[in-house]
Amino acid sequence: AQLHYSVPEDREPGFSVGDLAKDLGVEVRSLAARNLRLVSEGGQRHFQVDLAAGVLLLDSRLDREALCGQSPTCSLHLQLVMENPLQLHRVEVDVLDVNDNAPQFPKPEVVLEITEVANPGTRLPLEVAEDPDMGSNSISTYELSPSKHFALSINVRGDGVKMPEIVLEKALDREKVPVHHLTLTALDGGNPVKSGTAKVTIHVLDANDNPPVCDPPISKVLLEENVPVGTLVTKLNVTDLDEGPNGDVEYSFKTSNNAPGKFTKLFSLDARTGEIRTKAPLDYEESSAYEIAIRARDKGSPAMEGHCHLRVELIDINDNSPEIMLTSVSSPVQEDAAPGTVIALIGVKDSDSGDNGQVRLQIAKELPFKLVSSFKEHFSLVTSGPLDREKASGYNITVRAVDSGSPQRATQKTFYLHIADVNDNVPNFSSPFDTAHVQENSLPGTSVFSVSASDPDEGSNAKLSYSILDNGMQDVPISTYFRIDQDNGTIYTVRALDYEQDKVFQVPVEVKDAGSPALSSTALVHVFVLDENDNAPNIVYPSVPKGSAFHQAIPALAEPGYLVTKIVAVDADSGHNAWLSYQLQESAEALPFQVERRSGEIRVAQALRESEDSHRLVVEVRDNGTPSLSASVVIVI
Repeated sequence: AQLHYSVPEDREPGFSVGDLAKDLGVEVRSLAARNLRLVSEGGQRHFQVDLAAGVLLLDSRLDREALCGQSPTCSLHLQLVMENPLQLHRVEVDVLDVNDNAPQFPKPEVVLEITEVANPGTRLPLEVAEDPDMGSNSISTYELSPSKHFALSINVRGDGVKMPEIVLEKALDREKVPVHHLTLTALDGGNPVKSGTAKVTIHVLDANDNPPVCDPPISKVLLEENVPVGTLVTKLNVTDLDEGPNGDVEYSFKTSNNAPGKFTKLFSLDARTGEIRTKAPLDYEESSAYEIAIRARDKGSPAMEGHCHLRVELIDINDNSPEIMLTSVSSPVQEDAAPGTVIALIGVKDSDSGDNGQVRLQIAKELPFKLVSSFKEHFSLVTSGPLDREKASGYNITVRAVDSGSPQRATQKTFYLHIADVNDNVPNFSSPFDTAHVQENSLPGTSVFSVSASDPDEGSNAKLSYSILDNGMQDVPISTYFRIDQDNGTIYTVRALDYEQDKVFQVPVEVKDAGSPALSSTALVHVFVLDENDNAPNIVYPSVPKGSAFHQAIPALAEPGYLVTKIVAVDADSGHNAWLSYQLQESAEALPFQVERRSGEIRVAQALRESEDSHRLVVEVRDNGTPSLSASVVIVI
């Protein structure tokens, strides 16, 4: 048979481990008769048998850690021998662990070192505490005294052993705390809990642990775009708490592939003082802002660096005048173009921003045009009223673009718009009625008069031609008397005119332009024929055949004043040419008669003698023309 018992290791000698008689099923009184004895395996004696009571007793105090070490189980094996009959029984006694050992570190004090520039998260491994107890009585956890900079981390190995590590939670500064004193405590899981401690001393090693610090790390500067080259943009405010080379800072621009650093062409950086200045003209229209990254690096070993970020925002200055682009001009434009006809397309732009880039377009108000906004920065110039080429054959149109900056900037562009003629004007004579005079008997081709007409149109619309209309007022077509030069309007005679036949002509003249359709108008020229002294006086009384004389008898005693006869003459001419005067041609003898100059009356001028012979008188009738013409008649009284 095999018996199984357990006993805690801290029990005193004489502790009853188990009831052998009962468990073997024998009577207690027979144990002595059967010579029950105990045989220990391994030669060590830890138990004894009380034959009187039939129980297994603890013979000596047990130390589980001494018996079994770190084995998770600890068992002692015994053999019981009884005789009559001979029997062998096996007894297994489990020694139960008692928390009788406190955790203990290999060294009571641990000294560690860490650089002051170590990053949070840095781990410092610690030695594991030892506890001979097993199970829950072994090491359960570790604790670290409170610290602002360090914390405890416990890792569990694959075999279940807990590994303590000190973890840096907060950056160190040797200049403030050069040494940190901590206490590490190992706790077991017994009840009551036992513990062991070790002092942990951490020396902070000096290092270039203070990087240059930019204050503020991100800053913004407003700068007018037209500042002179060399203008101070800013001076970096950088501090390094270290001393010597560790606190000596040098500055440089930072560039990268993503930011190739165009700003390095526009800005300079003093590596020693950290002053940033302009080194080239700045243009808002090229870039309105620049992002500048600066590296501040000390001379420590290893060197540490800080970073500053500067945003330079340019203030737009109204330094760009508006630009005017004439994209299309319809020139010439017909003068009868309807209002709203597009004359030109105009674009405008201003490279400035904000109000400086807001552009208004203007033209003179008195022009018959207006600007219509097509869409942003694009305009149409359209007619706003009727055009009249005859009043204005073209326009110098000045387009003015003004921005809203302060002070304002303006640009203007002038272009000439030609107005194309339309045949909208009738030719006009200088006078609808004209009077002309022509001498009768003038040679054919004599210039009579030049009519004049004008047409405010131009080109073919103003090319005039003249013609004479036949109005049927004369019996003979007027064109048989006159012709006109179709180009200059000069009227000429076609044949010699006879005043005595036609004293006045009405000549209708038409002027016509060469437009399409042609326009025309008429004028009436009254041509008066001027009389010429081409008719001699004609003596109608007395009517005497040529070469004959007229005989007239009077009383012998006719007294002075007696009317002998009256010469009557006419002249086909008119005016002065028809003014007649009568006179007696001179004769050798003195005649007692006289002729009234105007009336042609012949009267006795002095008393007659009865014995006088006949008197022969030659009466001459003369007109007042130049040269004067005359006729004569012989009268015998």
